[in-house]
Amino acid sequence: MPFDIMPWVELALRWLHVITGIAWIGASFYFVWLDNHLEKREGLPPGVAGDLWAVHGGGFYNSREYLIAPPELPSNLHWFKYEAYFTWISGFLLLCAVYYFSASIYLIDAAKLAVTPWQAIAIGLACLGGGWLLYDGLCRARLGRNNGAFGAVWFIILCGFAYGLTHIFSGRGAFIHVGAIIGTTMVGNVFFVIIPNQKKAVAEMIAGRVPEARLEQEAKQRSLHNNYMTLPVLLIMISNHYPMLTSGGAAWIVLAALSISGLLIRHFFNLRHKGELRWELWAAAIAIFIGTMFFVHSRQAPATANIVTFAEARAIMDKHCVMCHSAHPTHPDIAVPPAGLDFTKDDVVVRNASRIQLQTVTNETMPLGNETHMTAEERAALGAWIAAGARR
Repeated sequence: MPFDIMPWVELALRWLHVITGIAWIGASFYFVWLDNHLEKREGLPPGVAGDLWAVHGGGFYNSREYLIAPPELPSNLHWFKYEAYFTWISGFLLLCAVYYFSASIYLIDAAKLAVTPWQAIAIGLACLGGGWLLYDGLCRARLGRNNGAFGAVWFIILCGFAYGLTHIFSGRGAFIHVGAIIGTTMVGNVFFVIIPNQKKAVAEMIAGRVPEARLEQEAKQRSLHNNYMTLPVLLIMISNHYPMLTSGGAAWIVLAALSISGLLIRHFFNLRHKGELRWELWAAAIAIFIGTMFFVHSRQAPATANIVTFAEARAIMDKHCVMCHSAHPTHPDIAVPPAGLDFTKDDVVVRNASRIQLQTVTNETMPLGNETHMTAEERAALGAWIAAGARR
């Protein structure tokens, strides 16, 4: 049996991405929580915005935030940056390993736009770079002074990316690129604004000068933006496990709706940290989730009422599926049959009828990238055979 190293490479990168992502998100959530819980009380030294007492793991901790900087620079200053850098690096390498290395099956959907792998990769990379330039430009413009207005405009821009990409790439490929745009924006905030501003503040203190308040304000604003973008990114990270989200021409609407649900949940917790309980935000998030669920279900076309024999279904499977799902796949990018399913065997087809219904008929995620150009009529025929009992 030939040894296929790519699944192990993907596993290593995905595991690293999750590990570093947890570290980055944990630090982001903690510091926003800390900012929202700081108390301004009597007896604090001049220049201290507030402090917080906390207990964890049997120890007591006292944290303070300085309005601009402490009077003296401590000898041991902890920085939070490598979590962000390695999250993006591992995520980008994973994007290359899965979607760029096998662009013809995971990224390109010839039924939407017939492009070569290199053209598809160029489009994806241009979106990553263009997204950051748009975001950063808006932050530096007058609009960036109003977080609410800025957030609305940035959300609309991301919806535009989602709409365009879902009409160019496969559903999975489009979603992951929207996530990569957001992730690139988040790490760009850390690399180009937050850490440089902190370094400038440290340099000013070493030189005996008081740092500009602007440096801290800009860094904190970008950190807050990252905090709100986190949950939509997490949704996208798990979306490839749920084809009902990524399939169909309205997938961008599904992504936008569920992202709003996540933003409302994040906003609830940010307000709760300040002592304000807004349960209607949870109610709205749940209502949007349920509404999205029914919206997706309503767009699933019923199978045709025509009678379809097993021989007809078998012919469709032979035409569109067995190039990957066979003991010896003929597809150049597939070494072993996905999920171990050999659809050249009739009993395997019958036993997996429900899976075929979900992946091929309902969600239209198979064949990957629709390389074989399976038609709506062929999908409906498979659905009719399955609906009639999937008998041989």
